[in-house]
Amino acid sequence: MENFSLHPLGKILIGVGLVIVLAGIALMFADKIPLLGKLPGDIVVRKKNFTFYFPITTLIVLNLALWLIIWLIGKFK
Repeated sequence: MENFSLHPLGKILIGVGLVIVLAGIALMFADKIPLLGKLPGDIVVRKKNFTFYFPITTLIVLNLALWLIIWLIGKFK
């Protein structure tokens, strides 16, 4: 009989759980970061009973910052 191991699945679940916890912490403190979501280029449309908000510039800046961090970790690994 084959030895069926769940170790890779367990590592994946732990990784996903850590990402969810970090995302939750980031959401709790997102309003404390001064320019987050208020950069030039972020799209805000306000109507009478509707607000559409798309922080495209903020997403690009965060994407570049995360890319740089991941690149630096890979460079020094």
